[in-house]
Amino acid sequence: MKTYFSLLITVLLLCASCKKQQNSTSKKPKLVVGIIVDQMRYDYLTRFDKKYGNNGFKRIINGGFSLENAHFNYIPTYTAVGHASVYTGTTPVNHGIIGNNWFDKYLEKSIYCVDDTNYSTVGNTSEAGKKSPYRMVTTTVTDQLRLGQNMRNKTIGIAIKDRSAILPAGHTANGAYWFDGGEEGKFITSSYYMKELPSWVQEFNASGKVDAYLSTPWETLYDIATYTESIADDNNYEATFKGEEKPVFPHNIPALRAKNNNYSILKGVPAGNTLTTDFAKAAIIGENLGKSEHTDFLAISYSSTDYVGHQFGVASKEIEDTYLRLDQDLASLFTFLDTNIGKNNYTLFLTADHAATEVPSYLQSLKVPASYFTSRKFLNFLNATTLEKFQSEELILNISNFQIFLNKEKIKELKLNENTVAQTIADEAVKFKGIYKAVTARTMQTTTFTNGILNSLQNGYNQKISGDVLLVPNPSTISYPKKGTTHGSGYSYDTHVPIIFYGNGIKHGSSKKKYEIIDIAPTISNLLEIEFPNGNTGKIIEEALH
Repeated sequence: MKTYFSLLITVLLLCASCKKQQNSTSKKPKLVVGIIVDQMRYDYLTRFDKKYGNNGFKRIINGGFSLENAHFNYIPTYTAVGHASVYTGTTPVNHGIIGNNWFDKYLEKSIYCVDDTNYSTVGNTSEAGKKSPYRMVTTTVTDQLRLGQNMRNKTIGIAIKDRSAILPAGHTANGAYWFDGGEEGKFITSSYYMKELPSWVQEFNASGKVDAYLSTPWETLYDIATYTESIADDNNYEATFKGEEKPVFPHNIPALRAKNNNYSILKGVPAGNTLTTDFAKAAIIGENLGKSEHTDFLAISYSSTDYVGHQFGVASKEIEDTYLRLDQDLASLFTFLDTNIGKNNYTLFLTADHAATEVPSYLQSLKVPASYFTSRKFLNFLNATTLEKFQSEELILNISNFQIFLNKEKIKELKLNENTVAQTIADEAVKFKGIYKAVTARTMQTTTFTNGILNSLQNGYNQKISGDVLLVPNPSTISYPKKGTTHGSGYSYDTHVPIIFYGNGIKHGSSKKKYEIIDIAPTISNLLEIEFPNGNTGKIIEEALH
């Protein structure tokens, strides 16, 4: 009998303990931190693994839930599109951000994704703050969190790039801040959000941190001889800073800043990420994030990784050093969150807005198929085609972002059939070297592609604003100089990125199942018990959640 009662008491105590644990894990986080690392390939996690410390990337991988087979499911894979897609849970077909810049077929000129002349700069006298998220036509998870709490919480967006701060923060943000380089060297915002900078931003701008980070050369964090995961430092595939003879370490930033637009050089060195981390910490304190009864949201984007990748390429020692230093920045941020928010009081995710291809000229040296696409030669080719087929060289208004925009007025004037012209151009375009596929807007509207590269193309096609013919280049074919690299395709080197969840409400583990970048927003929405973004097409990643 005594044994029975002892067993009963033990069971009751265990049940109470389980219930207590359930209650503690079901409590909503006080702060959600969304981290996007600009141009981060998934293999940066594995390639540099042995050099990472235990408190940065490894901490959230080992203590959180990592998706090893996560991809973007649309074309084009550009910065603005990526940031919008992560936070809206959908693709350009719905959210309307089809590039960083794109040709506006109604205005017949190129436009920038967040430009808005209805607003003015707050923080200095430049034009860099005339911005807003109005071209993004759906809500974000950050919007839904504000709406779900009757606008009583706070949302703040932070990045070096304007678009990377504005789009994640959504339409209802309390503030979005970005770095204005040149002769300014300050974080600014737009009158869309406020009339003047908060005192904590003014104090940060006056602190001298920016000049401090530009006062020393960029040298490798560790002995460069140990950077065996990268190609030789002196090679023909990397671009130099203006004023440099070779793209090699050390990079004398104090001596180079004058020839590289002064404070703007900070964008292209690892210190830009450290500055972003410092500013994020200042925002947490200055805005009292995570201190109220409501859940706040801090959206951080690390932009310098993209600038370094573009200039030096994905196999460079510069990119390796940048990620080793970012690992330390992340470790510092996570420790700060532990101290100021509490280990069980925050949830975060880390992902990228796109990845990048190896430098094509480097691949060519290894006999790997790769090439460069020249828009001018392509336009001449198409003009010759339309002259032969339709007796006119004026049928094409613009070629950009691998899209062709037709001159509708000229087609009408010549009494031609618009669909016939588009299909003829598409049929001829695939004959041009470097073009793999060409599909008309009409095909995008009348055919459903359920998988493959054309499915990605269709997910990125917006009937209202996209072009009349959409192009898919061959793998590792880019429109870019021969030194450095870029992104934008639907191939795995551009689409395969990390997605890591960590903190309150997140399981420990990993998955090799294929997930899409648009699955982040509904997963976070479900964890926070709020409505999905209103254009959402993603799904909940159930295995990541408690």
